[in-house]
Amino acid sequence: MKLLIKLGGTLLESAEVRHSLAVQAAGLAGAGHRVVIVHGGGKRLSRYLQEQGVASEFHNGLRVTPPEIMDAVLRIFAGSVNHHLVSELQSVGAQAVGLSGIDAGIAQATQLDPALGAVGKVETVNAKLLDILTEQGYVPTVACIAGGADGSIYNVNADEMAAAVGAGYRADRLIFLTDVGGVLDGEGKLLEKLTVADTEKLIADGVAHGGMEAKLRAAGRAVLNGAGEVRIAAGAETDVLPRLLVGEAIGSSLTAD
Repeated sequence: MKLLIKLGGTLLESAEVRHSLAVQAAGLAGAGHRVVIVHGGGKRLSRYLQEQGVASEFHNGLRVTPPEIMDAVLRIFAGSVNHHLVSELQSVGAQAVGLSGIDAGIAQATQLDPALGAVGKVETVNAKLLDILTEQGYVPTVACIAGGADGSIYNVNADEMAAAVGAGYRADRLIFLTDVGGVLDGEGKLLEKLTVADTEKLIADGVAHGGMEAKLRAAGRAVLNGAGEVRIAAGAETDVLPRLLVGEAIGSSLTAD
């Protein structure tokens, strides 16, 4: 099975959770599943910027990325976060390969909105390298940075990157692991099954906003563009990945209809 697993940056801040997820992902790859990982790192970037005296600004769940912080974005996302995760995966037996969307044109983007600075919208995905690597048992581990046709570099929201790459890779399942248990309704109850129309209503009613709004918009595009199913679940849940693969209903499932 072709799997794309998106790991939220908050999860990666915990050494215990990071190790557990690495063990689980390595186990899936070892069992013959073709695993691609896309990761964020926003918490670490915010902390780094704060240490430099730079405030983080967000709009509709997206980080405003002026030119002066792009070096920090690259250093944290494609540097420390990516390398720590790849090293963790290697330590538990996975043949992990650290990449960003720039490599081999995996994700090519354009500027989303001038007001957001160097925030990119993925326009095309070339999954050939991911197919080559996963066919040989490697685990591509992709930081949420994309290139532009003109040589520009863009910060892409990790959920958007996962959705675009998951669709381009034709993942059978796209799993968003986050720090919440799934998608909640207006009364705070878990929604186990949703359609794209359901997510649009949650957003329109103001129930889903900020980071969850961005996640649902990305997940909706993924299933409409080729991903089989999107699952949003808590990454700290015990053995969440193998349990999901055997059909356990954890978190929220999103399908096209």
